[in-house]
Amino acid sequence: MIVLKNLTKKFDQFTAVDSINLTIETGEFFGLLGLNGAGKTTTIGMLSTLLLPTQGEIFVNGELLTRQRTDLKRKISVITQEYSMRQDMNMNEIMEYQGRLYYMPKKEIRRKTEELLEFCGLINDRKKTVRKLSGGMKRKLMVCRALLTDPEILLLDEPTAGMDAVSRRQMWNLLRQLNEKKLTILLTTHYMEEAENLCARVAMMNHGKIEEINTPRNFIDELGQFAMDETTESKTITHYFHTKEEALALAAQTNANFQLRDTTLEDVFVERAKKDEDR
Repeated sequence: MIVLKNLTKKFDQFTAVDSINLTIETGEFFGLLGLNGAGKTTTIGMLSTLLLPTQGEIFVNGELLTRQRTDLKRKISVITQEYSMRQDMNMNEIMEYQGRLYYMPKKEIRRKTEELLEFCGLINDRKKTVRKLSGGMKRKLMVCRALLTDPEILLLDEPTAGMDAVSRRQMWNLLRQLNEKKLTILLTTHYMEEAENLCARVAMMNHGKIEEINTPRNFIDELGQFAMDETTESKTITHYFHTKEEALALAAQTNANFQLRDTTLEDVFVERAKKDEDR
């Protein structure tokens, strides 16, 4: 279990994360959503101890997380937005280097490398250098590297950024399998479809604060299960309804082109962003 208590991070006079309180249950797949600058990456940075909180505390399984608690830090692995791997190393070398950083025995590094590369579908390309890998393969290798030390918590900061649609779906399947093994996963993403498909709960962040925590389904139901996109020559207006009958009633009254569809978490995110702009 991860517990954040009044977690705050300031950079000079700017407050990036503002007194957030959050509990993520063991084995939960949890999402942090928000516009650029909402505080998502800064929160991940504090959870990884790369950044120190200005105020507040982080607890892992009831114990205070600090940079000095190497035993707790070993329970946490991070996958960042950037590719942080040497381009001239092959997969075996990347994994061996990571294992040595954690003083793992050579036999254990080799055993886990074999197991993880097989699990992620990379075993046949293990001798390729990083520079020869596709974007999707690099992301998968970063997952393998992060799992080498058997962490209990995986922090994912936009793990599918820049990936094509096929590679993104492959990554989703991989993350689902990891979560089924009771790995606790915290995800930040700008792909709302990703959060809707993967996360049990999501937190909407704005200007460093958590505005609301709920399931993707509940967020959608609050807005309305059905959406009608009404398209004119200059713009598209989307209307939301709790029943299909309400949507069809409006559709019968319009002369514009329209499309009736299911509401998505992206709709929820866009509507909340509009309200914030209007404040």
